Amino acid sequence: MMCGAEMHSLPEGVQRVARALQEKGHPHSPQMLDDAARTAQQAADALGIAVGQIAKSIIFRRKSDDAAVLVITSGDRRVDEKKVEALVGQGGKLGRADAEFVKSRTGYSIGGVSPLAHAQPPVTLIDRELFRFDEIWAAAGHPHGVFRLRPQDLERLTGAPVADVVQHTEGG
Repeated sequence: MMCGAEMHSLPEGVQRVARALQEKGHPHSPQMLDDAARTAQQAADALGIAVGQIAKSIIFRRKSDDAAVLVITSGDRRVDEKKVEALVGQGGKLGRADAEFVKSRTGYSIGGVSPLAHAQPPVTLIDRELFRFDEIWAAAGHPHGVFRLRPQDLERLTGAPVADVVQHTEGG
């Protein structure tokens, strides 16, 4: 666990994630990487793991009520917007979330969106493809910040349902 002095040297978003993880009894504190990990590939390279082990946070904008929809997906998969719409769209469409929307709803900048400790709680879905792995890593509120967890921890920390939210290719 981090001590107070360590915590204050971290960017504000990472401090928020660290507090949330501590409050929920998560055993792993955020770590700061030397290089930015704005993409799943950059994060995987920095950590020396498979890109699929990166739990990337994708934010959509639900048009019916302007709610943020967070899809936490495996780094080697693409979100199928139609599947997400069917699950949480309330009969309406999802739109792309621009940087300003992401920052105002989550409190994080694109490239560092954590799956938890958002400014406003989003509607959240977890990609079942993450469960292919024993260990995954997620952004910790900053492009240099990450934390380690298991897919089961993601369910416990967010309270979100696990669903099929990704595009499937032929034969895969």
